[in-house]
Amino acid sequence: MTALPEDQPPLIGEDDRDTAVRRLREAYAEGHLSHEELDGRLHQVLTVTTHDELVSALASLPEEKAETTSTIAAAGGRIKRRGVWRVPRNLKVESAFGRVRLDLSRAVMEHPVVDIELQLGTGSAKITVPRDAIVEYEDLHTGWKDTRYRARRSSGPSGPRIRISGALGLGRLTIRHARR
Repeated sequence: MTALPEDQPPLIGEDDRDTAVRRLREAYAEGHLSHEELDGRLHQVLTVTTHDELVSALASLPEEKAETTSTIAAAGGRIKRRGVWRVPRNLKVESAFGRVRLDLSRAVMEHPVVDIELQLGTGSAKITVPRDAIVEYEDLHTGWKDTRYRARRSSGPSGPRIRISGALGLGRLTIRHARR
């Protein structure tokens, strides 16, 4: 058995590469890079394998803006988002009493990863995700009822990664994939 060298640099993941591509596109849109520089750096980002190589591809870019969390809140009543709407990178949904319905099936998602934090007292939540989405909800705490979710079988390239966290008091979270 051959031992791996301990000083081997860690390989970059798909999320790191996607974030780097997004940063390059933003820098180009803001006028920090010429078209030729963008092409060269995109090629570099798409072919690097280690974190150090990725850092050098992003050298001299302006600091990344701190991501803010958008909040949808209601003390009582319903919270409902459906149709075509822009989903922020970080979304917090707060409701003391009432139902929450988020339909992401036709929503515009500009980020490969979307974090949704639920803070619900009583009432249920139903989230419809795109057909090809990958859903993670390990950081979700439910007080009374279990979460209902049946993962889709993977078929083809994966879509956005949706990470759901937070706490539900007396309600149930139901997650389903869109049919189309």
